[in-house]
This record gives sequence, C-alpha cells and structure tokens, in this order.
Amino acid sequence: MFKVIHTSDWHLGQHFYTRHRKNEHQQFLDWLLQVIAREQVNALVVAGDIFDTSTPPSYARELYNQFIIGAQDLNCTLIFVAGNHDSVAVLNESKDLLKHLNTHVISQVSEKTEDALLLLQDDSGTPGLVVTPVPFIRPRDVLLSSAAQSGLEKRHQLGEAIKAHYQQLIEQARQLQQAQGLTLPVLMTGHLSALGVSQTESVRDIYIGSLDGFPASDFPNADYIALGHIHKAQQVAGNAHICYSGAPIPLSFDELNQPKSINLVCFEKDKLHSVEPVAVPCFQAMKKLKGNLNELEAQISGLDKETSIWLSLEVTEQDFLSDLQQRFQQMTENTAIEILQITRARKHRREVLADDYVETLNELTPMDVFERRLALEAFSEQDEKARIARLKTLFSQIETTLEQDSEPDGGSAP
Repeated sequence: MFKVIHTSDWHLGQHFYTRHRKNEHQQFLDWLLQVIAREQVNALVVAGDIFDTSTPPSYARELYNQFIIGAQDLNCTLIFVAGNHDSVAVLNESKDLLKHLNTHVISQVSEKTEDALLLLQDDSGTPGLVVTPVPFIRPRDVLLSSAAQSGLEKRHQLGEAIKAHYQQLIEQARQLQQAQGLTLPVLMTGHLSALGVSQTESVRDIYIGSLDGFPASDFPNADYIALGHIHKAQQVAGNAHICYSGAPIPLSFDELNQPKSINLVCFEKDKLHSVEPVAVPCFQAMKKLKGNLNELEAQISGLDKETSIWLSLEVTEQDFLSDLQQRFQQMTENTAIEILQITRARKHRREVLADDYVETLNELTPMDVFERRLALEAFSEQDEKARIARLKTLFSQIETTLEQDSEPDGGSAP
C-alpha cells in the first residue's frame, strides 16, 4: 500500500482582518506531522497556495521551513506545488537546497523532466507511484497571446492549451513506465478552478477575462488528481478520483460551516485503492452571529468568556447607529472574545429604494467601499463587465499587499 496525503491552500501568513494566523497554522502543521507518522504516509502533496501572498512574512517562511525539518525523520517525500498566490522567486530561493531534504518544490511550469515527473519509492526502495506535479498555469506558460483574438477565443485557446499540457504529461508518465518496465499508478496535481464546484468568498478568480473553469472531462486519465485553489473539500463533477482537499483552516467567515479536512489517498499495486478525508481539528474558535442588538447581546453573553473566539456580527437593524462598534466592544470587554467584523444585513432591493440607509466606514471593508464606487458607473457591454472583474481582482491584491506591509514580521499579534 502506497499512502499519500493531499492537502492545499495553507495560505501561510494570511492577515485575517486584524489578526494573523500563526498559532493556527503552527498547530495545524504539528498535527499534520502527527498524522504522517501515525499513518506511515509515503508522500505529502501540497497542491498550491502554500503562502497567502507573494511576499510572505518571515514567520510564515519559518513555519514552512520548520515543517520540512520536522518531517525528516518520517521517511515521507514532500512535494510542494505553487499556486496563484505563491511567488516563483520565493519558492525558488530554497528549491535546490530542499532537494537534499527529500523535498520537491515545483514553482512553475517547466520543460525539465525532473520537475515534470517524479518517480516515488516506498519504504523498501521499490517504485510505487508516478507524480506529475502541475503548478498554477499562467497563460504565458502554455500559449502566445494575440491582440486580434476576442475574449471567447482567448478563453477557448487557454482551455485547450491546459488540456494539451496535461495530456503531454500523462503521455510522458506512461513513457517513463514503459522505459523502466513498470506499471504504476499516476497522481497529477492542479491549481485551478474546475467547472461545477462550490467556491467561497476567500477564493480569488485566477483566470479573469479568460478561463471560467476547466471541465472535468478535459483532465487526463490519471489514477488521482489532487487539486488546489478551491477552499471547500469536494469531488469534481462526481469523480471520486478528482478532488479538492480544501483549505485546512477557515480563511473567511463563510467557510465556518464547511468541514475542514485533508485527503488520505491510498494506492494498491497499479491503481487507486481509496480516498479518505481526515478531519482537521479546529484550532481557533470562530462564530458568525446574526440578529438585532438585543439578540446579538444575548448570543454573545451565552459564549464562554474564557475561550478565545473571533466573531463576525451581522446586524439586522437598519437604523443609523453611530456608536455601533463601541456598543459591541463593551459587550466583550474583559473577555477573550474578539469582534473582527460587523456588517449590516442586506435589505430587500425595494426596501433599500424606499429607505435610504447611511452606512459608516466602520461597517464596511475596503472592498465594500470600492464596489460601491463601481456601482455608480454604468457598465453594460461584456468587455466592460470583464473589466470590472479585473479591477476587483487588482484591488484585492493591492489590499492584501498593504495589509501585509503593515504586519510585523514577528509572531506577536498586531
């Protein structure tokens, strides 16, 4: 039995409103090492978004390095594949050094066979699995752009190019096996949006203006396809061998109702044997509460005051209250409870038209403000709507960079 753990979307260094996630990530990585040891896992595959930004803070890099060191006594091959959040330059800094620590880092699409194909061995030194680690594919990696092409043509061309790239890799994997007289299962990775999956608000579009989603039917006939980018664990189009493992910790409040897990993938002889989700423990209590002021106060008073809990509050009252944030802060004073987000419940469109509501900046995120400014413009053509999507993505990236610049490199909370 050859065992692989499939995980993705760690987002080390994430800045979550006013808090960092160092403690949660540290506990997750410690727990993951325990699972690897307990299950005697042969390989770990991280399918992209190791870091949250292209400029991760020093403590995030330390978590990454310390995890690799901690795995050295476990006889487990580590495979890190870049996602759209990851910097090629950052991953390449230690790539060559990590090869000597039984760790493979795939930072970008490469024509080198040693990066495109990995032949993994089991504890006895016998070949047990072929891995084709495909990182996040940028359009420039697989095709040449033409100014004369329409948006639809570019979308189609990119999809076909990614499909051809996968097909080329599966053929190379078969050729490798034929050359060595082997019959082994093949595991492929990917970091993209597949069609027919459920996303969350913390997932950023990565093919704006071009590829909406990659069809499951366009993946090659591999034994298991380990995907990253979507934070909700799920199969793709009902295919038990094409899976998103999901993010191991909630990266937004709307992910709280989603079970967090990693996939334990087992191969026997030359085929897939089983895919078993392993539930990830909760390392930071988080809750999303909704109601009017009295209802919210009652809900907050019912929480354990000694337990660290991060709250998102949705206020159903539409009256203008200038001291809203101060009221809630008083409710949690001298407790371990922290309120990270306060929003207003959205009214029905007719109600909004009939009753103009003035919001305060304390109730809005920077993206909320940006979207309200965009709403003042008239965008009707398809190209203009695509431009809105691109602008939102760029604004989100700038927002993340500014938050990261303001965060200290040390481990203490800001």
